Amino acid sequence: MPHVALLGYGRFGRALGALLEAVGVEQRALDPVADIPEPLRACSMPELLEGAELVVVAVPVPQLRDVLRSLRPFLTPEHLVLDVGSVKVKPVEALTEVLGAAVPWVGTHPLFGPLSLAMAERPMRVVLCPNPLHPEAAPRARRFYEGLGCEVIEQTPEGHDQVMARTHALTFFVAKGMVDSGAAADVPFAPASFQALSRTIETVRADAGHLFNAIQQENPFATQARGRLLAALQDIHRDLEALPAAAQAPEAPGLAAPGLEPGAQAPQEPREHLDALDRELVELLARREELVRRQRRARASGDEPARTEALLAVRRAWARERDGDAQQVEAVFRVVLGGGPR
Repeated sequence: MPHVALLGYGRFGRALGALLEAVGVEQRALDPVADIPEPLRACSMPELLEGAELVVVAVPVPQLRDVLRSLRPFLTPEHLVLDVGSVKVKPVEALTEVLGAAVPWVGTHPLFGPLSLAMAERPMRVVLCPNPLHPEAAPRARRFYEGLGCEVIEQTPEGHDQVMARTHALTFFVAKGMVDSGAAADVPFAPASFQALSRTIETVRADAGHLFNAIQQENPFATQARGRLLAALQDIHRDLEALPAAAQAPEAPGLAAPGLEPGAQAPQEPREHLDALDRELVELLARREELVRRQRRARASGDEPARTEALLAVRRAWARERDGDAQQVEAVFRVVLGGGPR
């Protein structure tokens, strides 16, 4: 793995730095306003780039062009520059303008944020936009991300932003609309469908709510995606408003909702539900093991038996709160915690 220079140590830069540290990648970081740990801190561009092969520019998209201009005098053809913005058309334009054919570069978008990294969620995916000015740059970037355990997806900047407009931008748009309308406020009870939306809203808030304006304004396809969604919602609203009068006629079919009709999808058999839950359990156990490895690296050894018993007591309490079998839950967690069944 190459020595990495991190230019920008905000929320994502810091999280990426932790991931680099976890896999043993040598790194240095520069950010005039961030609190960077002393061993990693660089005080100037030359110090940041000393010995670095790969430069990750982790700054807000509107600032990217100016930051690249300040970085350019210190770069050589041996460096590889990556951006990590949530949009790609405008960052690639900035990289082309400032670095051009002189310094290798690739536009990339890690599809994970600080929260998903902290929770060891998998898979970690990265979109990579190959650069025809530097054909060798994309394979170098791919090797770097795959070395971090990421799945790499190649896409054009336009193709990336079109997909993000229909997914990322609309998710943020709907989440903010629900928050601003009061629909996302705490309620004493809610159906499962709303609980799923509520989890999405909380993820947006915790992981990247500060990116809202950039995701909406810097993506050239976001306005069109929002317009289509709003038009579809207006059509549904109009049809619902007209439905009571139309429904008085005996032959009125009601509002058609393709894909939402009862029975559109046959109920799963219990075995299928169990298989799905078991797959989720396997994925959760893998994430838990990763978090345990991080915790072991971060803390000194202590009274492990006492800590294990305290953890088991808490999990027995959780089981009782859900009317579960506390002894069975304890037996499971004794295996999970590494002590084996009693």
